[in-house]
Amino acid sequence: MKAIVLHGIKKPLVIQEVPAPQLSGHEALVRVKAAALNRRDWWIQQGQYAGLKFPIILGSDGMGIVEAVGADAGNTWVGKEVVLNPSMAWGDNEAFQQKSFSILGLPQDGTFAEYVRVPVENLYEKPRHLSFEEAAALPLGGLTAYRALFSRAKLVAREKVLVVGTGGGVASFTLQFALHAGAEVYVTSGSRIKIEQAIAMGASGGALYTEEGWAQQLLEKTGGFDVIVDSALGDAFTHHLDLMNPGGRIVFFGGTAGNIPPLNARKIFWKQLSILGTTMGSPRDFSQMLSFVDDHRIKPVVDSVYALDEAEAAIRSMDDSSQFGKIVLSVERM
Repeated sequence: MKAIVLHGIKKPLVIQEVPAPQLSGHEALVRVKAAALNRRDWWIQQGQYAGLKFPIILGSDGMGIVEAVGADAGNTWVGKEVVLNPSMAWGDNEAFQQKSFSILGLPQDGTFAEYVRVPVENLYEKPRHLSFEEAAALPLGGLTAYRALFSRAKLVAREKVLVVGTGGGVASFTLQFALHAGAEVYVTSGSRIKIEQAIAMGASGGALYTEEGWAQQLLEKTGGFDVIVDSALGDAFTHHLDLMNPGGRIVFFGGTAGNIPPLNARKIFWKQLSILGTTMGSPRDFSQMLSFVDDHRIKPVVDSVYALDEAEAAIRSMDDSSQFGKIVLSVERM
């Protein structure tokens, strides 16, 4: 089969012939129709991710048609259009993942290929209202956003939500999910254009975090937030404590801007704040996320679509973080 292979740190993504995956008893072989990039793929290529191994086929997001299943899996999935849950071996505890947990696309070869091998329990029927490209864009970002908002922050209608760093895949899903849950949503960004795009999607407003006094601007506009969803951390995190309403919840799933600086912890206990970490999600989270998407007919925001053999150009388009929504690879266009 043809696959996109990464051979080392800061090496280009190249298309080449590789052996097709071999199935064990409880696995499925999926003929990939579309896959999507995540910031995770970019960090792996840059060598700034744990557990690196080469060569590797990247790709956590994907959808396709089940071509075959292992001897112990039954044949009910064969021929069905599916999306793939990229959370591998989550475990039995809803609160956290087990030690053997991994994410599709490292250490196991991922979706940037004509075929991918996954456990049968990671197959879910594709929502019918989504195109191949939209369905491929959904899994990792949708799962992360859903768990952050609902499983961790326990978001309810009419609460105020701040999405930090709008424009990326998870941030776009967070905005959409919060709006459909009846929340009032604001965003931050380093780009005025991205703020305007978020407002066009339904956000009530936003602030440029590059401007002096951005946090005070938001506080004056909103009176404070009940939930903040953050993937950056860094120095800006100190403003979150001032922006939170009593009983508020700060949820974060990344640290692209660095570590959290010293905080005034008195604000945390006096306001009864919760600071919550989250990573990916459980099978229950994934199933509930798909139901939420289906019930509300939510469509992922797709920034651009490339052919599979244009994967290197696609990942280079992430270098300046200018995209709004997901970047998708179409196997059909190759």
